[in-house]
Amino acid sequence: MEFPSKLLEKAVDEISQLPGIGKRTALRLMLHLLKQPEDQTNRLTEALTKMRQDIIFCKSCHNISDKEICDICSNPARDHQTICVVEDIRDVMALENTRLFKGIYHVLGGKISPIDGIGPSQLNIQSLIDKVKKGEVKEIIFALSSTMEGDTTNFYIYKHVKDFEIITSTIARGISVGDELEYADEVTLGRSLIHRVPFESAFKAV
Repeated sequence: MEFPSKLLEKAVDEISQLPGIGKRTALRLMLHLLKQPEDQTNRLTEALTKMRQDIIFCKSCHNISDKEICDICSNPARDHQTICVVEDIRDVMALENTRLFKGIYHVLGGKISPIDGIGPSQLNIQSLIDKVKKGEVKEIIFALSSTMEGDTTNFYIYKHVKDFEIITSTIARGISVGDELEYADEVTLGRSLIHRVPFESAFKAV
């Protein structure tokens, strides 16, 4: 693809590195921005810069936040003894959209995947185990995607908390095996959460 401007080419190269955006889509976006008032582009640039510089991770659940403790964790109306374990922020957003879960979350930041070089120490697992050891938890709901990596991560955590007096459950398999939570519709996801099953019986059935 030939570009009339090196500056345009550089911008297209950077945008095309985003997931799901190829060179043609990136070019269309850049040409659209060039047609807009300069202050609109400046607002976009400022928003992206501020997001990248100022967003932090909640010290309690590891969700992204604007404050040290996110709005969910700081909400006294939430059940702080029921923790839903998810992979990332997209899963929190999907579950919150159901408006059915009243507990709090714990964002792992990924799944155990030896083939990708991701082990337990690279995820936010120990802080979850520490909460259990401190007696802060009455139930852990595993809401990772039903893939080999998700099941491996669930079982690893289960092994470390099963001897404590807590309930461990997993969302019902209304979510198809291999599906990611973020792509499930709200009704299916909500039902899977409500009809969760004891984790031990779930992995024995696999």
